[in-house]
Amino acid sequence: MQDISPTVDFPYLEGFAAGDFVVIDAVLGLFCEQAQIWMALLETDGDQWIDAVHTIKGAARGIGAFPLGEACERAEAVGPAGIGAVRRALDAALLEVEAYRQGLAVRQA
Repeated sequence: MQDISPTVDFPYLEGFAAGDFVVIDAVLGLFCEQAQIWMALLETDGDQWIDAVHTIKGAARGIGAFPLGEACERAEAVGPAGIGAVRRALDAALLEVEAYRQGLAVRQA
């Protein structure tokens, strides 16, 4: 599929998954499901955000959402002040992932 996204590098993910779009869809579906948990952890008081940000960073880099990974890395460095940027980057990545997955569904139909 063509890369139309500055937020998620889908060709990276496609290459990593050897072009297996069933696997790609499953990985992206899991990312979306987990994102709901991560968002809740980012909203909590205390230090749970630290583990959430670290987890998001790894997952983001795994699917090619490098700007999200960078936002997480900055948040790890600056502390809670960086959580807003992580939320915005996660929202942007989720929008693009959902659009990509819809494109996959059309392509496979």
